[in-house]
Amino acid sequence: MGSKPLKILDLKKENTNPPRLPLCFFRWFCHPKLRDHIEGDLMELYEERVKEFGKRNADRKFIGDVLLLFRPGIIGKNRFSHSLNPFDMFMHNMLLSFRGFMRYKISFLINLIGLSSGLTASLLIYLWVNDELRFDKFHEKDQQLYQVMERRVVGGNTFISDESTGLIAEEIKAQMPEVEYAASLAPSSWFQKFTLSIGEHNVKAVGQYVGPEYLNIFSFPLIEGDKGKVLADKSSIVITRALAIRLFGTVENVIGKIVEFQHERQFIISGILEDVPFHSSEQFEFLLSFELFKDLQPWVKVCTSSGPHNFLILKEGTNIEQFNAKIANMITDNCEHKYRTAYVFPFSDNYLNNSFDHGARTGGRIEYVRLFSVIAVFILLIACINFMNLSTARATRRIKEIGIKKAIGVLRKQLIVQYLTESMLLTILSSALALLMVFLLLPWFNVLTGKQIQLEFDYVVILSILGIITITGLIAGSYPALYLSGFDPATVLKGKLNTSLGEVWARKGLVIFQFAISIVLIVSVTVVYQQIQYIQNKNLGYDRDNVILFDSEGKVLNAQQTFIDEVKRVPGVVNASGALHNIVGRIFAIPDLSWPGKNENEVIFFEGVRGGYDLLQTMGMQIVAGRNYIPGQPADVDIIINETAAKTMGMGDPVGKTMILQGKEVRIIGVMKDFFFQSMHTAMQPVFYQIETESPNSWHRIIVKLAEGEEKETIARLEKLYREYNPGFTLEYQYMDDAYQKMYASEARVGILSQYFAGIAILISCLGLFGLTAFTAERRQKEIGIRKVLGSSHWNIIYLLSLDFTKMVVLSIVIALPISYFMTSNWLHGFVYRINLEWWYFIGAALTALIVAWLTVGIQTVKAAQMNPVKSLKSE
Repeated sequence: MGSKPLKILDLKKENTNPPRLPLCFFRWFCHPKLRDHIEGDLMELYEERVKEFGKRNADRKFIGDVLLLFRPGIIGKNRFSHSLNPFDMFMHNMLLSFRGFMRYKISFLINLIGLSSGLTASLLIYLWVNDELRFDKFHEKDQQLYQVMERRVVGGNTFISDESTGLIAEEIKAQMPEVEYAASLAPSSWFQKFTLSIGEHNVKAVGQYVGPEYLNIFSFPLIEGDKGKVLADKSSIVITRALAIRLFGTVENVIGKIVEFQHERQFIISGILEDVPFHSSEQFEFLLSFELFKDLQPWVKVCTSSGPHNFLILKEGTNIEQFNAKIANMITDNCEHKYRTAYVFPFSDNYLNNSFDHGARTGGRIEYVRLFSVIAVFILLIACINFMNLSTARATRRIKEIGIKKAIGVLRKQLIVQYLTESMLLTILSSALALLMVFLLLPWFNVLTGKQIQLEFDYVVILSILGIITITGLIAGSYPALYLSGFDPATVLKGKLNTSLGEVWARKGLVIFQFAISIVLIVSVTVVYQQIQYIQNKNLGYDRDNVILFDSEGKVLNAQQTFIDEVKRVPGVVNASGALHNIVGRIFAIPDLSWPGKNENEVIFFEGVRGGYDLLQTMGMQIVAGRNYIPGQPADVDIIINETAAKTMGMGDPVGKTMILQGKEVRIIGVMKDFFFQSMHTAMQPVFYQIETESPNSWHRIIVKLAEGEEKETIARLEKLYREYNPGFTLEYQYMDDAYQKMYASEARVGILSQYFAGIAILISCLGLFGLTAFTAERRQKEIGIRKVLGSSHWNIIYLLSLDFTKMVVLSIVIALPISYFMTSNWLHGFVYRINLEWWYFIGAALTALIVAWLTVGIQTVKAAQMNPVKSLKSE
């Protein structure tokens, strides 16, 4: 009797075990990651059926359950598993992505606008950077093409110049076997437009004087002519296709025809060139012989002179360091100037790397290329961060979907592919929209940047755009894909989503990064704008407003003072004078000055201004000591210096004292106030002003001051006078203010572009913040309802929802302000004359970011605060 209960217990235990064979079959085919969860559910269900229906019925149903589970989603790898067609899988993921876009329209639109805006800005920057990097790189012998430079050590400082003596190119070629071709150049920047004539037909064109081997050095293709012979004769001229059409209406049968130059000299057309590419720093419409220029300007033949540009083609394999060592003392050996050292530098690198500090290259335009490249990357990152944050924030909506997929056997890598497909699809849609925007904005962008960029889909551009799209899609989708696919199915099917502290901080960190970059851009834009305003409004020491200048040519060149007297009588003209050079920009540096007490071993450059009696009055320059020149009185031994020159010479009261200028004793009659003729990147230089007495008709420029408010009418009268006085010529003038602004064109464009890109960065950041706020409000909907039922006011709810985002923006401000201070102070260091970094630049940027964030968050928080709590609690 005592053993019977034990036997019954054993029988019951045996009856609760499922059939062994179906169970072994299930364990064999089920995927290991799913086996424990599903087997536990099968065993629990089997025990309930045994109690309710008996063992026989439970066994039968167990076999049926096992057979139903024998399907592709659960079968383990390599056990009769169904290999899905990759294309079908791709199309399936595409369909899921489209459904997701339609289901979550707000987040889709936020991501689409953010990514497309970021891609638009990045593609425009890419096109600009690519255009900058292409400059001067098209020449066939680019790797062998070098420009002769000079290193000048003056007063303990080292200066770099791209100008040298006009004889050095031919000297180097004669003495150095490494040189294949050499040519000197009087650049087009020295001249305003010349007049070319065919009969009564007059055309203004840009030209320059070049050595006979110029076209062997530079790859400007000839339509007609032999590049080795077209410039061999002083009476030859080479014109471009466009100029030929302007002169003759065709390029056919033009070779050998005669063109009149400045109505005083005739040239025979020896060649026709293709138009000079925009990506060339050498811009011209015709070429003349440099040998002719040496005849016209004898100073070029003096080895101590400086001005022409010189270019070389070196033979392949030339060791540049050894070559530079061989030519270093070439100027010293042939001239008296011991402080000038020659060397060569790759010509195509000069466009981007044209800034020096004590003789070392410190940047130039390449700094802006790097700056905007970094801005493009940051803008794209900000757009990608939006996608990451919004995708992970809406994870609560997708956890059951993910749990079910994992429960039926979908692998993590398949989920990763699905979410990456979703991000790539969104990136492709954004890219299509971005390309459309680039196409529409490109004309405006070209005007803004002064370029001629075209959207040409060559293989480099296509590969670059595809690379940008792919990288953007992978960056945007990688974190959400890894994050969402890593959920545990058992946990998420129970409606639980455990968010780790690291995940929360990762999401907050991305938002902080976004706003930190935006704040840095806001500060940078403010500082650049203030510096440009400082430059434009600073007292330059002369009046550049309503002042025009134009070249002396034709009859004017031979009777300049007579013409200037006629100009002064034109209604609306305040004053007029002649000048040897432009007042704006470098004039010409003279080292051979001395005075009592000067160290004879010290070389000091003085910039020279030479012109007429009325030049200082015309330009509004002030005499602070002594007197100005008096018209009609002899002035050949008189000189006026600026304040910096007086300090440099160590003269407290220089008026009446003498100095030696180019071997001639001159008397200082006055001191003029310092004026800025160079960029504010450069310190004030000592300057002297002297009346041109040896040849008063050799002034290259006529400078005219116009009455304010009458500029248009006065210029019309001047044009009429010019045509009557100078038949065959048209007046080509330039405003002095335009010449001044040209010195800061790069800074001005950087400032304007920075404003737009900063605006885009802020817009994208706010879009992301808007989306996150919406999801936060939705996730906390029931909490808000309970708080309102318990008596919380609208302001309490708004404060509650805004607090976290405010903390993130404040933290981004703390991070961004030191970075922005370092960047802007470093940029301003490139200006000798600059603004001070005021505190309000940084506080203003911080408040701007904070206010924009509050406005963005406020739209959603106010909406959430006004929601009826009954609706939010109804589903409970």
